Amino acid sequence: MKRSLHIGINHYPEMGSDLEGCINDANDWQEALAKREFLTTSLLDGEATKGAMVEALTKIVADTKRNDIAVITYSGHGTWVPDEDHDEADGRDEALCPYDIATGEVLIDDELHDIFSHKRWGARIIFISDSCHSGSVSRVSHFVPGVEGDSWKFPAIKFLPPESYLHNNRALLSRAKRVENQSARGKIRAASVLLSGCRDNEYSYDAWFNGRANGAFTYMALQALTRLSQEATYSDWYREIRKFLPHVNYSQTPQIVASRYQKNRWKVFEE
Repeated sequence: MKRSLHIGINHYPEMGSDLEGCINDANDWQEALAKREFLTTSLLDGEATKGAMVEALTKIVADTKRNDIAVITYSGHGTWVPDEDHDEADGRDEALCPYDIATGEVLIDDELHDIFSHKRWGARIIFISDSCHSGSVSRVSHFVPGVEGDSWKFPAIKFLPPESYLHNNRALLSRAKRVENQSARGKIRAASVLLSGCRDNEYSYDAWFNGRANGAFTYMALQALTRLSQEATYSDWYREIRKFLPHVNYSQTPQIVASRYQKNRWKVFEE
């Protein structure tokens, strides 16, 4: 069985940090996976509260049995919070930003680890994140050369600093300020295969292609996907993406985190 979940958040109420290409990213991933006969679902903007994200992630992991595959994509703001259980060398837990982050709701890497750790033996879980995972990673709107009809757009930073949603928690905000200058080294853990748009110390970008907003990583990854053979592995796909990123105007280096076997033996989006 093939299932996929696609989360895209452009609008963040009360934050003053709306984005433009994230819903397009989610819709584009969903369309690509539907063509590959995945049973798809999505959470867009107001649907993607923390509670809804946790419920949907928990369900898709639980439903994915041996020899099944689940693909999860996220496009939206990222952030970090002070590490509470002292398992991060940099003192931070990297996090995804749900729609209701203005109320202090964040989805940290420890919670994602707990969800993915319930993966059944033999199930394949693929997590694709076009977002920042830390305070040193942002997402900015810019022009991508070499694509007909592109036009420059004003920047949109894709990072929410902790003070923007921790203002009602003085103790946690104080801890955040103490670790904010530490180099970010965390990552979302425990997915069978993780593909992300950049390193923790780089920017990810919102780009415009023929007048339409997309994450540069999402756009390039989907373009690369169309050029793969049916026998292509995740290593093959990653190498194809790296032909386009980083670019002179996009200093982001996509990352793949998986075992050697998963990268070199698993076929892309196949059970």
